[in-house]
Amino acid sequence: MNLKCLSALLLVTSVSAAIDPKNFDTSVKPQDDFYQYANGGWLRANPIPPDRSSWGAFNELQQRNQDVLHGILGNAAAAKSPGFVEKLVGDFYYSGMDVATVNSVGASPLKPELARIDAVKTPADLNVEVARLHRLGVGVCFGLSSEQDPKNSEMMIAGVGQGGLGLPERDYYTRDDEISKKLREQYVIHVAKMLVLLGDAPALADAESKAVMRLETLLAKGSKTDVELRDPITNYHLLPLAEIQKLSPHFDWAGYLSVLGLPAPAAMDIGQPEFIQALDAQIAATPLDDWKAYFRWHLVSSMASSLSDPFVNENFTFYGKALSGTPQLRDRWKRVLSEVDGSAGEALGQLYVAVAFPPEAKARALALVTNLRATLRERIGALTWMDEPTRAAALRKLDMFGVKIGYPNKWIDYSTLVVDRGPFVLNVLRANEFNVQRDLAKIGKPVDRNDWGMTPPTVNAYYNPSMNEIVFPAGILQPPFFDKDADDAVNYGGIGAVIGHEMTHGFDDQGRQYDGKGNLADWWTPESAKRFKQRASGIIRQFSAYVPIDNLHINGELTQGENIADLGGVTIAYAALQSSLQGKPVEKIDGFTPQQRFFLSWATVWRSNERSEEVRLLVNSDPHSPDHFRVIGPLSNLHEFAEAFNVPAGAPMQRADADRVTIW
Repeated sequence: MNLKCLSALLLVTSVSAAIDPKNFDTSVKPQDDFYQYANGGWLRANPIPPDRSSWGAFNELQQRNQDVLHGILGNAAAAKSPGFVEKLVGDFYYSGMDVATVNSVGASPLKPELARIDAVKTPADLNVEVARLHRLGVGVCFGLSSEQDPKNSEMMIAGVGQGGLGLPERDYYTRDDEISKKLREQYVIHVAKMLVLLGDAPALADAESKAVMRLETLLAKGSKTDVELRDPITNYHLLPLAEIQKLSPHFDWAGYLSVLGLPAPAAMDIGQPEFIQALDAQIAATPLDDWKAYFRWHLVSSMASSLSDPFVNENFTFYGKALSGTPQLRDRWKRVLSEVDGSAGEALGQLYVAVAFPPEAKARALALVTNLRATLRERIGALTWMDEPTRAAALRKLDMFGVKIGYPNKWIDYSTLVVDRGPFVLNVLRANEFNVQRDLAKIGKPVDRNDWGMTPPTVNAYYNPSMNEIVFPAGILQPPFFDKDADDAVNYGGIGAVIGHEMTHGFDDQGRQYDGKGNLADWWTPESAKRFKQRASGIIRQFSAYVPIDNLHINGELTQGENIADLGGVTIAYAALQSSLQGKPVEKIDGFTPQQRFFLSWATVWRSNERSEEVRLLVNSDPHSPDHFRVIGPLSNLHEFAEAFNVPAGAPMQRADADRVTIW
């Protein structure tokens, strides 16, 4: 291990997860706004950096992880005799940091793909070009990928879903408020500017951008809303290929699959048949020149961050400044690092975990998971609203949970991925094609339960209902979420509540529809399902009443799964902490009891300053509630929180008994 990596690692290991009173705002009482009380000092002292749309605990940890990865990549790029993995990520990183070459070649590496688009003359050519772009990871028209068969979770099938939009989601094309209208105007201008950078005359680019907007608007109107996409039952349609062809007669599915390199499967899951019909109508009605403009736009947009400065800057002007309110582009090394992680993350991850995730950290994290699972088992066993048949099935599902901590047991084999020190965008294109082909190769085969959906350095976690597993990358198993040397209260309030969050996703409005094997199956009795929905409706009402900015309310329907998981996670983690404290003396640290430190730790991990544009973007499209409400929402439902901080009845942080939501 060299000095550069060691010094970077110290940035992780020297950070304390302890509760720091200087981060408080003691002018606010815990009973009035616990988020502000716990974080107000930190919020004042940590303004949003100019290259960010928000800044919080997640971002702090991401930055520390990036510093570690920066050292790793710098060393790999400079190594005289690198191993295969070091050479792969080192060459990838070097090509991205070679600004002179990136700027000198401009968009010329895209010329072969642009020529293929220009050669589209017939509807049959259009089919071929959709497949060509999909091979390169360019999301035109619709999405196709491998997925576990929701009703046969041991097999991988082909799944087709709505897509092909350049704005965040369908409602950005249909809302009639002034902010949405302005964004659409800015989007059309942005598309035109990108096409001019590709060489189009301004007048032509202006006409093309309007054609792109018309086409995408029609596709958006044929799409489901984000709330409608939450229902796994109504978004599953396993159809024979012949029936899919009847659904969209103007698109040659067999020809498309052939060009994609995928043997035609007997059936595919068409998530949104109505969208495929809307797409087919546009294939028939939209002039080929408009489709070609649409293809060129999506190709250059998807590759913009890998191209020369004019493309990078114009891409940032819309997606960074206009959509998220971020005033300044991130440093180049951070952007290149993110591309390497997204393209070859398990190669980079091997080097990351070697310096940032020791075995003892993994052991303590596993112990936390074991304790949380035992606590959730006890809680399910004592639920008064769940009847015995449903309870027995819930416990079976819980016992079948898979657990992944830190990093995969089996790494992705990158031996066929060609990476060199030539143009950065060509490495990105080859990596995209490698990852697409790797994904499509799974179709028709048994499920590989060693697969991970996140790279090891990622600051995040997830529950996969089809796998019935909870996954915690090494990147999030760092302070302030997890510290192997911290007291239990801090770890249970941080990563413990995150673990509980992911566990209870298995029983939220979506996860509860999958059984222990990951199959889409109804294992709830009608009475238990009714009682669950009654409780979930309380969460929907509670969060729908919150107004993060101006008159924009949180979408309680869209966010219900994450809000249920937040409430469940903090409830289960607190109960697990109480079990761990049994028989031990109650010792205060920094003047706070373990119970108080637990809730302070929960509030700490959600501290965040956000730009107003980012708040709007998240409320409109993110299934998570804004961070402020992820703290005050769940805690105001808990008697345990009220007891820990002596919150009087009627205070904002204690909801009335009639409104209080209790699920787990």
